[in-house]
Amino acid sequence: MRGLSVVVWALVAHAALADPSFVNRAATLPAPVVYGGEWEHFVGGGVSVFDCNADARPDLFVAGGTNVASLLVNDTAPKGDIAFVQGALPDLTGVTGAYPLDFDGDGLLDLAVLRVGPDVFLKGGPACSFTDATADWGLTMGDQWSTAFSATWEDGQDWPTIAIGHYVDRARADGPFEACDSNSLYRPKPGGGYGAPELLTPGYCALSMLFSDWKRNGTPDLRISNDRHYYVRGGYEEMWHLNPLAPYSQVDWPRFSLWGMGIASRDITADGLPEVMMTSMGDQLLQINKGGGKLENAPFGIGTYAHQPYMGDDGRPSTGWHAEFGDIDNDGRDDLFIAKGNVDQMPSNAMHDPNNLLMQGADGVFVERGDVAGIGTSDRSRGAGLADLNADGLLDIVVVNRRAQMEIWQNTTANTGHWLAVALRGAGGNTAAVGAWVEVRVGETVQSREVTVGGGHVSGQALPLHFGLGAAPSTEVRVIWPDGTFGDWQAVAANGVVQISQP
Repeated sequence: MRGLSVVVWALVAHAALADPSFVNRAATLPAPVVYGGEWEHFVGGGVSVFDCNADARPDLFVAGGTNVASLLVNDTAPKGDIAFVQGALPDLTGVTGAYPLDFDGDGLLDLAVLRVGPDVFLKGGPACSFTDATADWGLTMGDQWSTAFSATWEDGQDWPTIAIGHYVDRARADGPFEACDSNSLYRPKPGGGYGAPELLTPGYCALSMLFSDWKRNGTPDLRISNDRHYYVRGGYEEMWHLNPLAPYSQVDWPRFSLWGMGIASRDITADGLPEVMMTSMGDQLLQINKGGGKLENAPFGIGTYAHQPYMGDDGRPSTGWHAEFGDIDNDGRDDLFIAKGNVDQMPSNAMHDPNNLLMQGADGVFVERGDVAGIGTSDRSRGAGLADLNADGLLDIVVVNRRAQMEIWQNTTANTGHWLAVALRGAGGNTAAVGAWVEVRVGETVQSREVTVGGGHVSGQALPLHFGLGAAPSTEVRVIWPDGTFGDWQAVAANGVVQISQP
C-alpha cells in the first residue's frame, strides 16, 4: 500500500488531548435562518459550503424547508470574527438541501437544489448571482421528494453524471410505509445537458448517496444509504456499478440494513483506502476498508458508535444525521462531527440529543469533546459542514437545525498544529477535478483524500481540501488526477493554500 503507515486499533488508554473550543457566531447573521416544516421536512435541512464570488471566503446556501432558502455571503475579515451578509436568490421554498458543482465547465460553481417538489438547478454567475438553468440543461424534474445527491465525471465527458435520491412517493395512496420512490441517474448528452433519467429501482428511501472510488481501482461506484423506517422490510443499503448500470450482487456486497441518514468517507487509517461512516438511529456505523472490496465494522472500542447522548439523563438511542470528518486541532488526525436530533417526537429515541465532536487520539480511538467544546446543543440538528470560514487555518462548524436557528461555530481552539489547504483545477469540463486523489506526506505518513460530490445529509461542499500537519512546518503533496495520471511530489510550506492545476 505505497509504504503507508497503518494505525493500530488498540484499546489502550489514550494520550491526553487538548480541548477544542468554539464560539457561536449565529447572532451576527443578517436574519434568523431556520429549517421549517411538518412531516415532509422531518428529513433534510442541508447546507452548501462554497465560494460563489471567488474571494477565497466560503459562502453558504441554506435549505429552509417551508421557509425561503437563504444565501449567506461571507463578509469575514481574515482571522476575524465570522460574519455574513444576505445574498440575492430566486425565492425557493420546499428546499431540503443542495450541492455545489460546476456543471457546464465555465469555472463558476452552480447549485443542484433538492426539494419537496421539482428540483431546481441554478447556474452560477459572477458575484454570487444565480439563474434557473433546469430547463436549459434538459433536466425535466418530476414532483418528487428529493433527499440525496451525488455526481461524478465519466471518461470522455465534460458534464457530470448525476444521481438523485428520492424518499417516499407522496402520490401513493398506500403510503408512506413501504412506499419508497425510485432514484434517478442522469448521464450527459453529447455537447452537454441531459435527457431522460435511468431509474435506479427499486428504491428504499434514500437519504444519502456518494460516488466514490472506494476500491482505489479507478472505477467509482454509487453507494446509497437508505432509511428502513419507511421501507420497513425487504430493503437494504445499496452499492451500484456505473458501467454497466447494475446493483452489486449479494456475493460482492453483503446486504445489511440500518436507518441510514448520512455518509462520510475518509481514509483514517493512513493506508490509502477510504473508510465509510454511516449515521443511523442508535449506532452510528463506521466500516474499515480492508481492501479488495471488503469492509469490516469497526470495533466498538474505537469510540465512533455514539449510540446514546453523552450529556443529560436521556439514555434512549441517538439519531444521527450529517457526519463529517475533519482535523479540528490540526494534529494530523481526522476528527468526526455528527449532527444529532430526534426526527420529531419519536418516543423510542432521545429527545435531547447533543451533537458529537469526536476527537481522534494517537491510538486511533475517538473521544467525545462536544461538551467541553461547547457545540453539544440539543436542537434537532440535520445538515452541517466543516470549513475554514475566516482563513485562520482552523475548521469551523456550520449546523442547520429543524425549527431552530442555525449555528455558526467559530473554532477558537488554542495550541493547534500546522495546516495546508489544497485547491485543484482540473482539465476540461471537470474543473474541480472530481475523482482526483490528493496525498499529503509528512515523514512516512501519507494522508489520502478523494475529491467527491455527495454524501453527508443533503449537505455538500466545494472547497480546497484541508489537512492538519501537526508539528511539521512543511510537507509534500501530489495529485492522482481523475484520468489516473500521477503528479510529482512537490514540497510546500505549511499554513497556506496551494493551488495545483492538471497538466
